[in-house]
Amino acid sequence: MRETVYIGFGSNVGDRLDFCDRAVTLLSLLPHSQVTGISLLYETEPVNDHAQPGDGWFLNGVVQLETDITPRSLLTILREIERSLGRDEENRSGPRTIDLDILFYGSRLINEADLVVPHPRLQDRRFVLMPLNELDPLLVHPSLQRTATQLLADVKDQSEVRLLFPQPSTRYGSRPSCSPRQDS
Repeated sequence: MRETVYIGFGSNVGDRLDFCDRAVTLLSLLPHSQVTGISLLYETEPVNDHAQPGDGWFLNGVVQLETDITPRSLLTILREIERSLGRDEENRSGPRTIDLDILFYGSRLINEADLVVPHPRLQDRRFVLMPLNELDPLLVHPSLQRTATQLLADVKDQSEVRLLFPQPSTRYGSRPSCSPRQDS
């Protein structure tokens, strides 16, 4: 059964825009899936407990995806995309070429050792809520019972977030058409 999934993405190493473009492109190529929304890009300062002075600022955004892929399989695919784009698996909390997180998977609540959905800290992160609110301000968090707009209005995170770029492109190509050829 097809579900609406929101995937957060971010990069703070190297050519951040290129890594975001590549990640969005790879998400657009997933089988049994269709990207139905891509937020604008936001530049944000690192906010995790491991941030060091001099760590690069992130480009962050959110992709809305309609998919038949199971949550577990989707997590495996996201980790493979991260690896293919040079993510350091040994230092997941450090600077990264790309970070991909399942924010919501329909209205499902999943609580497993390595997969928690909705993302457990999304309501605390302005850099997630701004692009999420842009895509679907009326999206309701299934356990908090608050919309993306309400969560954004109440977020205590005061880190700087600024709109910096338009939507990531899929300049690397798009899914080939599977429709029959139309001869003129």
